[in-house]
Amino acid sequence: MRSDPYPFYARLRETEPVHLTPYGFWAVSGYEETAALLRDNRLTSEFHRDPKWAEHRGGWESPVVNDTRMWMLMLDGAAHRRIRGIVNPVFSARSIQQMVPKIEEILERILADLGSGEGIDLIDSLALPLPVTVICGLVGLPVEDRDQCRQWTEAIGHVVDPVLSEETQQRMNTALVEFRAYITEHLAERRGDPRDDILSRLAFAEVDGERLSDDEIVANVLLLFNAGHETTVNLIGNGMLALLRNPDQLQILRDHPQLIDNGIEEFVRYDAPVQLVARIATADLEVGGRTIPAGSKLMLLLGAANRDPRRYAHADRLDVRREDIKPLSFGGGPHFCIGTMLGKVEGRLVFRELLDRYSRISLTTEDVVWRPHVNFRGLSELRVDLVHRS
Repeated sequence: MRSDPYPFYARLRETEPVHLTPYGFWAVSGYEETAALLRDNRLTSEFHRDPKWAEHRGGWESPVVNDTRMWMLMLDGAAHRRIRGIVNPVFSARSIQQMVPKIEEILERILADLGSGEGIDLIDSLALPLPVTVICGLVGLPVEDRDQCRQWTEAIGHVVDPVLSEETQQRMNTALVEFRAYITEHLAERRGDPRDDILSRLAFAEVDGERLSDDEIVANVLLLFNAGHETTVNLIGNGMLALLRNPDQLQILRDHPQLIDNGIEEFVRYDAPVQLVARIATADLEVGGRTIPAGSKLMLLLGAANRDPRRYAHADRLDVRREDIKPLSFGGGPHFCIGTMLGKVEGRLVFRELLDRYSRISLTTEDVVWRPHVNFRGLSELRVDLVHRS
């Protein structure tokens, strides 16, 4: 499943695109069904209200469960809009466009250090440092601390996985306590020295005459740091692997660089950086000919929906010329991923520069290493041989 979940997804879609699993939750794998449910206001994201969900993450009073109660990702309605409305302008099209020169500057420094040679790990040397450096600047955290911040969020990111071992729960809660203390320290600094960053924006923002509490600010800065780079790392890694395994598509992008934007959409569809989102039904639902009772838990399998042959011809084929690509990889409805545009811009710049600078990019080995997440699909390592253009 970790190395290639797509054959399993295909069997599930063909057999029962709305499937009640032996674990008690519903798995939805069809494109049409998933797209509709992402926008259905009868579904809630507030998993923190579920005692069993809390129990599997360390208990009702655990640090992780306490924080997720305040994440805008797991809030609905007015509570969700209250926090998201403050942060939205930072991720608007205009704001992202203004950031492009800075992103290009960061990318230039990374590529200068990257050089050429054999066995270069594109994840550790490029796909990871670029978005983490960018989100550090946006949030307002020191770039020199990016590796430590990444380690914390790597552990905390397991909170959205369906099943967690006790060891993972402990590591996740420990990381959250440490990262919370770190962010709290920087929040205190911003109170006396505000800057042009998300931390300062949240520290002084008011909603209906009320400021966010420190706990709300710290919880959502943690969330934004994770969301602001996680999908981009996976987009770059998964997209490059897809190209290297489909050299005809790589050549098309070399010959027609104007297709890179379309290629980004296809990468995201073909091997989704986020594989699923979870919801709880607040009312009885009729989906795909099945009745889902109120209170049911649903797993919307974004990676499966993106390869639904009812929506895309030759869905298992990478095609950078594909038309009308509308992947569900970043969710939909009110909880559509806030960092989507930033991730796509970073991905576009990376692929443009790699294809322009290197005459040959090839896999060092087919034995790629996938990260141990269920929800986030991405590579721990991607070793390639790079040859500069002469």
